[in-house]
Amino acid sequence: MVGARPQFIKSALLLRELERRQIERRLVHTGQHYDHAMSQVFFDELGLPQPDYSLGCGSASHAVQTAEMMRALEPVFERERPSYVVVFGDTNTTLAGALTAAKLRIPVVHVEAGLRSFNRAMPEEVNRVVADHVASILCAPSERAAAQLASEGIRAGVHVVGDLMIDLVKIVRDALPERPPILERLALTRGSYALATIHRAANTDDPHAFADIVSGLRRLPLPVIFPVHPRSAPLVTAFDVGAGDGIVPIEPLPYEDTIALAAHARVVLTDSGGLQKEAVFLGVPCVTLRNETEWAETLDDGWNALAGTDPSAIERLALRPKPLMASRSFIGDGACAQRIAEILIERAPASPSNACGAQPPKTATVS
Repeated sequence: MVGARPQFIKSALLLRELERRQIERRLVHTGQHYDHAMSQVFFDELGLPQPDYSLGCGSASHAVQTAEMMRALEPVFERERPSYVVVFGDTNTTLAGALTAAKLRIPVVHVEAGLRSFNRAMPEEVNRVVADHVASILCAPSERAAAQLASEGIRAGVHVVGDLMIDLVKIVRDALPERPPILERLALTRGSYALATIHRAANTDDPHAFADIVSGLRRLPLPVIFPVHPRSAPLVTAFDVGAGDGIVPIEPLPYEDTIALAAHARVVLTDSGGLQKEAVFLGVPCVTLRNETEWAETLDDGWNALAGTDPSAIERLALRPKPLMASRSFIGDGACAQRIAEILIERAPASPSNACGAQPPKTATVS
């Protein structure tokens, strides 16, 4: 199940591994992210197969979008009767896939299980909690995430597998040229700019929060490269972001360009969970534009810091000295996809739930 940018990234290595092992699979794209810059470009760049099912659910309120996804998914799952439904992360696609599969008594595999920001006002927090509590197999990225699941009474089916995103960012980082083309295109010098992303509902649905973040970015004495998420675009126009203020709004970037910009930045400022950990893994200080993070381990060695939307805190933390000790948050041993595939094979049911009268597949099917 994919639908949003982080899921395209997380699924890339797993789909390759399933193909290598000749495990039958179906790729379902809900359409949560649907324009070329937020969807197709990642399929092209990461070598993802075209979806077997494209649901075209698009933008809507959380309730309407999730309901539309569930309504579209039910006949797909009934037709395919997979051994598992694999969901990634914390989006509405995750919630819809997990709930629909659970109602049909199809085992749910939640990749990136056990993360908590402890802020139930965030839709993502609700999505990940629900997905964890209906999942049969929980692929936790760390021992800390597994411990959180245990504290909620979830112990069966928990596996610490590592992090697909970190494994992929390591591959991409190691293949980057000395001076990536994106730096040439934007006329940037290594370590002389900031990279900022803003897309969370709390920061884009509230114009005051967005304005405070922009105020903080405008205080920085270096260019701020700002790939604009569609959710932020109207606010960028409304607040004249980029009008001689040192902020450089640009179109959303492909994955490799994002990693290249992050790897060579002086600092990354973001409300994204994925970019937080990518920055820390790349050895670049991060400022999280939220008051909490689901990736608490990124705070341990000082590589990440929470600024919320306070302009003074954003300025101060963005200009803090780089930590002397390397981060120990993420290892990235490249084996996460293999571990997940082995778990799926080992725990595959003898036959899938057969409530709709479908015949069991010859191999384990991942939808």
